[in-house]
Amino acid sequence: MIPGLMEKVIEALKSIFDPEIPVNIYDLGLVYRIEVNESGEVYIDMTLTSPNCPAAQSLPEEVIHKVGELQGVSRVVFNLVWDPPWDPDKMSEAAKLELNML
Repeated sequence: MIPGLMEKVIEALKSIFDPEIPVNIYDLGLVYRIEVNESGEVYIDMTLTSPNCPAAQSLPEEVIHKVGELQGVSRVVFNLVWDPPWDPDKMSEAAKLELNML
């Protein structure tokens, strides 16, 4: 794996915000899996807060675009998943604090 690439991918994901919630998609717990291989391919499994999310088109495109722009990334394989369904328990402590849920 390319040194530091996983951290850069996570940093890029933390710069993407759900338009309805003032928290980034990573801390919201929407990203279920990130894998980076030796050739710079990045595999991302992600969900949305609901299937009817108004950002259902824009968020995946933004993820693919921002991660794909990173130096060292040769390809982004994005998979939108619905199982397991997202729930607020998947959020980080920081996200829960931001939303006054603690």
